[in-house]
Amino acid sequence: MAKELIIVESPAKVKTIKKFLGNAYAVEASVGHVRDLPTSSLGVDEKKNFAPQYQIIQGKQKVVTRLREAAAKAKRIYLAPDPDREGEAIAWHVAELLKDGDRPIHRIFFNEITAKAVREALKNPREIDEKLFLSQQARRILDRLVGYKVSPLLWKKVKRGISAGRVQSVALKLVVEREKERQAFVPEEYWVFKALLAAAEPPVFEAELWKVAGKKPVIGDAETASALRAEILDSPFAVAAMVEKERAKSPPPPYITSTLQQAANQRLGFSAKRTMGAAQRLYEGVELGERGTVALITYMRTDSVRIADEARQAAREFIVDTLGPEFYPDKPRFFKTKASAQDAHEAIRPVDPAVTPDDVRASLPREQYALYKLIWERFLASQMAEARFWDTTAEIKAGRALFRAKGQRLIFPGYLKVYGMEAGDEAKTLPPLAKGQSLTLAELKTDQKFTQPPPRYTEASLVRELEEKGIGRPSTYAAIISTLIDREYARLEEKHFVPSELGTTVSDLLSDHFATIMDVGFTAGMEAALDEVAEGQRDWVALLTDFTGGFYPALEKAAEDMAAVKAGKETGLVCEKCGKPMVIKFGRMGEFLACSGYPDCKNTSNFVRTPDGGIELVARQVDEPVVVGKCPECGKDLVLKKSRTGSRFVACTGYPACKHAEPFRTGVACPREGCGGELVEKSSKRGKIFYSCDQYPQCDYAVWDWPVAEPCPKCGSKILVKKRTQAKGEHLACPEKSCRYTRSLDGNDPEDTE
Repeated sequence: MAKELIIVESPAKVKTIKKFLGNAYAVEASVGHVRDLPTSSLGVDEKKNFAPQYQIIQGKQKVVTRLREAAAKAKRIYLAPDPDREGEAIAWHVAELLKDGDRPIHRIFFNEITAKAVREALKNPREIDEKLFLSQQARRILDRLVGYKVSPLLWKKVKRGISAGRVQSVALKLVVEREKERQAFVPEEYWVFKALLAAAEPPVFEAELWKVAGKKPVIGDAETASALRAEILDSPFAVAAMVEKERAKSPPPPYITSTLQQAANQRLGFSAKRTMGAAQRLYEGVELGERGTVALITYMRTDSVRIADEARQAAREFIVDTLGPEFYPDKPRFFKTKASAQDAHEAIRPVDPAVTPDDVRASLPREQYALYKLIWERFLASQMAEARFWDTTAEIKAGRALFRAKGQRLIFPGYLKVYGMEAGDEAKTLPPLAKGQSLTLAELKTDQKFTQPPPRYTEASLVRELEEKGIGRPSTYAAIISTLIDREYARLEEKHFVPSELGTTVSDLLSDHFATIMDVGFTAGMEAALDEVAEGQRDWVALLTDFTGGFYPALEKAAEDMAAVKAGKETGLVCEKCGKPMVIKFGRMGEFLACSGYPDCKNTSNFVRTPDGGIELVARQVDEPVVVGKCPECGKDLVLKKSRTGSRFVACTGYPACKHAEPFRTGVACPREGCGGELVEKSSKRGKIFYSCDQYPQCDYAVWDWPVAEPCPKCGSKILVKKRTQAKGEHLACPEKSCRYTRSLDGNDPEDTE
């Protein structure tokens, strides 16, 4: 008997959905997109209304064959990719591949992967939203036109292999402009006065200078500060005014994509990419022991703070039953979604608030547990009563100076019972004070300070800036940030983005020659225009025609006028060896200073940018080669070297006459049963080190961390790996995903990360 077929995006969802639908349905996965524009050509016919030339993605032919075979046996097909613009595009392309038959094809979607939500979706199928698909198609073609036409220009003028992106380049511009603001910043001196005061009863408290002669104090040098200090020390301190009042603080709304990424970055140190990866797994379903595969959160790509009525009711029941009725507000909480939001999906919330973080802690990897806890606490808090504080503000007069001290006492925790205290919520107690009361000065602190430049962006603040300026969409923030790092346009220093010389050069060139597409307002306007296409208010071909009307002429002009920096970017520095100008070059291993007289002069140096944007030379360290043996072919020394992607290898010092080379061996035997290989050091194209069997491709065993020839006492794995994390420092761990054995390297007892 023919079954009905459900096609989802992810294989992880297949398992979750099969669990509660049983054998009544066949469930298959497209494993993301199955068709796209070709990688080897533009794939867009610009003369025929930008007609796209789609093809099956390389490596997806087996997936498509499997879907076609499953569709041939089905009596009805339900397409259930993610409920967003990309998901609609996946559904459209799968439908195109499967439409050669008489089976009806429907589109379904659900905000959470539960039995109720999936069955409800199956009862209410709809047609594919062509307007939403056309919006995605327009975005894809826009990005392809910019990437495929501007990137080759950058290869010619700057460095081969780099890229430009319609949205990524604007994000890069924000990072670069912030750095230029910092370089141009001129610090100004100011002085801060704090008085440590004692009343008739403890505690001693601190008051900060607020006004001088009724105005905000302007103390810009040591002389002014010294004169004011002497004046204050000669004056008695007395309470000039007291203000006491109760203050209520409302909870924040549940998370949307951007606020989740920001909070995970600030509270957990997660990158946007890591956050979305963990959230995806929580959404698709995780193994919870006896409960089986369970989806824990709703869809994680959303810009709406709306929640379903049944979720609000479930939160109310949990709050009242576990915390008490006083922790639930008099009226249910509703939050207003901003006008520019698409509001297609609910906010990010737990599927079932009754499933607490403690309930799932033993079953989840640490990062998934931490993220679920963050989401669960924020959602519960959003539905709880206000926190109430008793605020006290004292104004204290000392001659012409007026100091101010603030005290705060928590009366009722409300939502803070679940969410925890935020910065500024901690108790600050003042002693009993009354107007006119004299106070004793214990100490007058005067500190010289300087104004600070605007801070560099963190991942959290960059996501917030992108959202506020309307650049990109929730589903794109993580990819935008990853691209800046992967392309080496910026690096993270102490969790802050610092543009590289390459990133600054690319941003400046694009800003000079493509002012429109680099304009923040234009990019935000394009997002709004794409939304209009999705709503049927704008024609996608007309949108592309309008865009290319300005883009094509700018492209032609840039090809002629853009300055080439491939030979080197001028610095104003002179080579100390030959007197010719030193220039910045962009090599395979990064940027460096080189003499423009190359090859006659081969002087090079590393460099760093000073805070004001200048260049400071850094001497290149030349490490002595480490001799590790004798060459078996010619007898000369074998030395340790490093590949351009970062992995170590052993090579003969007789090169190029002798080309003997071999991988760097760990001395650890491959743990795969029946394999006689050894683990050697290698690196990915992006420079990430890993350790794999030297018998590849016959054996594909690999681990990311340094292997140790010691069996796991918990699961019997033949090796352990050496890891380093912020929480545990350096420790040994089992490489098997199903085993969570770890042991600190100081000889302590094994830890159980569960």
